[in-house]
Amino acid sequence: MKAVAKIPTSELMTSGHLACQGCGATQAMRFALKALGPKTALVIPACCWSVIDGPFPHSSLKVPILHTAFEAAASTASGLKAGLEMRGDTETVVLAWAGDGGTFDIGIQALSGAAERNEDVIYCCYDNEAYMNTGIQRSSSTPIGAWTTTTPGAHWKRRPKKKMIDIMAAHSIPYIATASVAYPQDLIEKFKRARQFKGTRFLHVFAPCPTGWKLAPELSVAMARQAVTAKVFPLLEVTDDGKTWKIWKDFEPSPIKDYLMAQGRFRHLGEEDLRWVEEETEKYWQYLLSRERLSQAVPGLDAE
Repeated sequence: MKAVAKIPTSELMTSGHLACQGCGATQAMRFALKALGPKTALVIPACCWSVIDGPFPHSSLKVPILHTAFEAAASTASGLKAGLEMRGDTETVVLAWAGDGGTFDIGIQALSGAAERNEDVIYCCYDNEAYMNTGIQRSSSTPIGAWTTTTPGAHWKRRPKKKMIDIMAAHSIPYIATASVAYPQDLIEKFKRARQFKGTRFLHVFAPCPTGWKLAPELSVAMARQAVTAKVFPLLEVTDDGKTWKIWKDFEPSPIKDYLMAQGRFRHLGEEDLRWVEEETEKYWQYLLSRERLSQAVPGLDAE
């Protein structure tokens, strides 16, 4: 990952949005629209951003928005793109913008269908790792060890985060990437790169939620950066229809314990639990490196 361009000065998000202090999802939207520009049409299902945008008829965004049902972001985006093309509009980018609940769980059926058809849309999951808008309930994107209102006390989450990148790569779509609000230039460049492809493009953006993570708002960006350096949220790209993997490794690793203990949602973990989370994190990191090595050793051959 390289800082190859300055952050555009144009703004398509205004003041007056309804986000909490330190909201990573708000930062993600601001950077994404800087990358894609005014010729963008948004599809937003039920999620934090369906509230953040502002009450009808007002909006904090300077692009058209179509709000849709929780499970329907990808299918609605597909229909919107088809309608625009029937009108002769081939320039407008259709961006489905959904949280992890509407992507990993409730919306995965529509997303899988759109990806299998290779619909010409960009789908972004801004990931705050729980159902934050409805009360901090566990999603399949919630990481191992986390407290939520549905995994409280001694019942903290013991299942790993769903491997959404692997799922999308299995659909053989042209472009997949992860990004973090702590690295805005990288995030912007990946959205710009996604725009150059035709077909389904999937971006997974790490977006801290201070409220749900029991984190001081001013630490939001620092946590997003630490998630990358602690290997909790690797930055990567998958191209060549899901076959070529590239992992960003040019950083100084930081202790995962520091990342976890800075957030109230992990402070119930004991030393043995912390070691287990660290081991699981390292296993997935090594798995990603193996995917990268295989794709480079045998071009065009996907990992089994």
